Amino acid sequence: MQLNEEVCPVPESILGQMYRASPQGLPELIATVSPDVRAMLAVYCYRRAHLASIGLAIAASCEEEDLSFHGGNLGVDIFAKSRTPQAVTHSQRGQRQKISLSKGALMSVIAQDLI
Repeated sequence: MQLNEEVCPVPESILGQMYRASPQGLPELIATVSPDVRAMLAVYCYRRAHLASIGLAIAASCEEEDLSFHGGNLGVDIFAKSRTPQAVTHSQRGQRQKISLSKGALMSVIAQDLI
């Protein structure tokens, strides 16, 4: 199954609520989801860069067996990462990485073509 064909295990409205939730409110939303679906959701979110921190937060509330069953080796890895002190917290997801634009040879060729 390709990544873009994977179906979200919860309705998009719930996923949106989790994405917009404060760090204090996220555990309450996570608690409303059954353990099996929670493990599937942790794997689903972790596979997407913009949702990875939420995936780790969800994985922190999962059992290793559930994550392993639904995510295989990735599930085991997510379980371990969710329990390390260096795990990305939900509050850090709002910090955007700087975007750098190419200034290399290709960009100068494109700029010359535009002139």
